[in-house]
Amino acid sequence: MLDDLQRPPPPALAADDALFLDVDGTLLAFADHPDKVAPDPSLLTLLASVQQRLDGALALLSGRPVSQLQAMFAPLRLPMAGLHGAQLLATPNAQFADSDSDTAVWLHALHQRAMQLLHAHPGVLIENKGQALALHWRNAPQAGQAVIAFAKAQLPQLSGVRLQPGNHVIEFVGSGHDKGRALQTLMQRAPFKGRRPLFVGDDLTDEHGFAAAQQLGGIGVLVGQRENSQANCALPDINAVHAWLRAAIT
Repeated sequence: MLDDLQRPPPPALAADDALFLDVDGTLLAFADHPDKVAPDPSLLTLLASVQQRLDGALALLSGRPVSQLQAMFAPLRLPMAGLHGAQLLATPNAQFADSDSDTAVWLHALHQRAMQLLHAHPGVLIENKGQALALHWRNAPQAGQAVIAFAKAQLPQLSGVRLQPGNHVIEFVGSGHDKGRALQTLMQRAPFKGRRPLFVGDDLTDEHGFAAAQQLGGIGVLVGQRENSQANCALPDINAVHAWLRAAIT
C-alpha cells in the first residue's frame, strides 16, 4: 500500500489496454439521492470514443444494478458488472432483465428492520437493489456510527452475506461477489483477454478491483486521496478522470 503522496498519475491509456471504470465518484459526482445522478451527453460521447479506441475493451464495474446502468448510459452499450459483481453483462449487446426471482431471500426481513433505523434517524436512505441493500447516511452524517452499528449487528443473522463499506454508505451484498472477481472474469473473455487491465475507482468498494488489476499485471487508479489504498496510481478528481480519458483519444 502506498502513501497518497507517492502515487503517480496513471500512464497514458494505450490502444491495447483493457479499461474498467467505477461510476459514482469516478465518472459521476455523488448526489443526495442515487436516482439524481446521470451522465451528460458529452460523457457518453467520450466513453463511446474510448470504447472504439480500445476495440470494445471498456467495462463499467459498479454497485448499481445492471438495469439501472443500462438506462443511465443509454444509448451507449458496454459490458458491465452490477451490484459489486453479483450481476454480470459480459458483452454489450447481451440481454439482461431483473425479475422477482432475483430478489435475495434474506432481503425482505432485513429491509423491514432497516425501516426502524430510518425512523430513528431521519435522513438515512435505504436503497433496495434486489440482491443487495444499501444504507446511505450522506444526508444524515451524524447517523453514520448508528448505521454501521446496526449493519454489523444484522450480519450474524445473514448467511452468505458480507458488509461492503463505502462513501457514506454500507451495503449488504453476497459474499461470493466483488468487483475484483468481476474484473477477473471479464479478463478471461474477448475483447479484454490478453490486454493490460486498468481499473479506476474512488471508494473502498473498489479496492478488490485495484488488487485484481494489479495481480494481472495492470494498474489500479485511485480517484481522490485515501490512505491505505491498494491502488498504485491516482488522479485527483472526476475532472481529472475525464481529462485522462480525453487524452487517450486525441
